[in-house]
Amino acid sequence: MAEYDLVGIGNALVDVLAPVDDLFLEGQGLDKGAMTLVDTDRATAIYDKMPPAQEVSGGSCGNTMAGFASLGGKGAFIGKVRDDQLGNVFRHDMQAIGVDFATPAASDGPATGSCLVLITPDAQRTMCTNLGAATHLGPGDIDKNIIQAAKVVYMEGYLFDPPEAQEAFVEAADAAHDAGRKVALTLSDPFCVDRHRHAFQMLVQDHTDILFGNEEEIKSLYQTDDFDRALQHVRGHCEIACLTRSSKGSVVLSGDEVHIIDPLPLDKVVDTTGAGDQYAAGFLYGYTQGMDLYRCGQIATLTATEIISHVGARPEVNLAELVARELG
Repeated sequence: MAEYDLVGIGNALVDVLAPVDDLFLEGQGLDKGAMTLVDTDRATAIYDKMPPAQEVSGGSCGNTMAGFASLGGKGAFIGKVRDDQLGNVFRHDMQAIGVDFATPAASDGPATGSCLVLITPDAQRTMCTNLGAATHLGPGDIDKNIIQAAKVVYMEGYLFDPPEAQEAFVEAADAAHDAGRKVALTLSDPFCVDRHRHAFQMLVQDHTDILFGNEEEIKSLYQTDDFDRALQHVRGHCEIACLTRSSKGSVVLSGDEVHIIDPLPLDKVVDTTGAGDQYAAGFLYGYTQGMDLYRCGQIATLTATEIISHVGARPEVNLAELVARELG
């Protein structure tokens, strides 16, 4: 019997969220809606010009694990922090929400990473990420005992930039499959896919059972402007593909099985930060509890809808209670 339902591997970051307008993004030369990797000096310069901000432990995979725990799932997280204040805060926050985090902190090198999340009035989020210590995650940080003790290992595409992290992904996937476990991957961002398209294609085809991506990411992966064509490409490359389409809802594929999941009504989209993270949390919770794919998609849609109804990438309500109330 698995000790964990889900173990996540991702960037251990502290999120800094602030409302800005389009002029702020233009003034900083930032591509709206994208994630840009920045060094410490650039991050400091942008931070100094930001309005008052909210600081919370985050990172894409960390947010997914927070939602997964709120649903009632048992999870663990693998990621790299420094032995500094932010690293201690991140570790405390993960453990406080019920997610085990045992990866040793680095005693030298870059500080714990951070992500500046700039939210415009149309609810789009533009992110400037200084990965810091997270870039030093490598194969040596992959605890195979933890990987093999989980039903599913979930890997964050944002972490895929450093070569050592790519090696860590393959090692984790191999360890999971050796133990008969499943491997899930989120593409995270079309710019990530653009930078490492061939490596992502190989990772999806050779090592991934469950793939998460939005419309732009999956089109980038297969270099097509047509969503349906991208959908047909991915169908034969992994066991399950969960493709989100913003206001059009999502599509869940598995072989000849296709489920169209309609979006839920919402008065106002406040902040899209973490929508994909919480979609993955909801789907993987249902999957690890043995639910059918359509039910998994329903839970995913509900958890994603909750997150876009407020500022911040982690749920403001108990998701287990929300699912019980709304879906029965």
